[in-house]
Amino acid sequence: MLKRRKPPSQNWRSFLDNHIGELVSIDFFAVPTATFRVLFVLIVLAHDRRKIVHFNVTEHPTAAWTARQLVQAFYDRKPPRYLIRDRDGIYGLMFQDQVKALDIEEVVTAPRSPWQSPYVERVIGTLRRECLDHVIMLGEAHLRRMIRRFLSYYHGARTHLALGKDAPERCSVQAAEHGPVIEFPEIGALQHRYERRAA
Repeated sequence: MLKRRKPPSQNWRSFLDNHIGELVSIDFFAVPTATFRVLFVLIVLAHDRRKIVHFNVTEHPTAAWTARQLVQAFYDRKPPRYLIRDRDGIYGLMFQDQVKALDIEEVVTAPRSPWQSPYVERVIGTLRRECLDHVIMLGEAHLRRMIRRFLSYYHGARTHLALGKDAPERCSVQAAEHGPVIEFPEIGALQHRYERRAA
């Protein structure tokens, strides 16, 4: 008698591609300040348009604080179906209970496998390389202000190959008859955006 084999489950890449509109990733990263304090930044990233739907900064992250951030991220929008996160101890029972209350399914990555949450890892790297590595942070308020400025540029002007060279917030294509291309400094001239303006 032949035993039927169970069809193989989809691989990780297929899972990400098949559910891109229903996925968010969440991750922390640390930022040192001028006074040698270490601040932690939480990022919540929607996969479909690579949009950062929420961020916040704290010196002392806890599971309760992280759970509140999740509520704030989705209080005015439909929660995603899946949330990808690593195995950090910060995602304790209080956080897991909040995820269940929002009817989100957690997808926990394997230990020491940042490649399993590539979108949020990439956006954290972009934020560091294009903004935070060039400025010494003075404190929480300064860090929040710099990230807000960067996100304004990132969402409205920074292009992504995966989005067909569009920004997370869709941009209209400007025809040549609108005038010459003008450069506008962003984030204290760390980055620039370009628009056509009539002379």
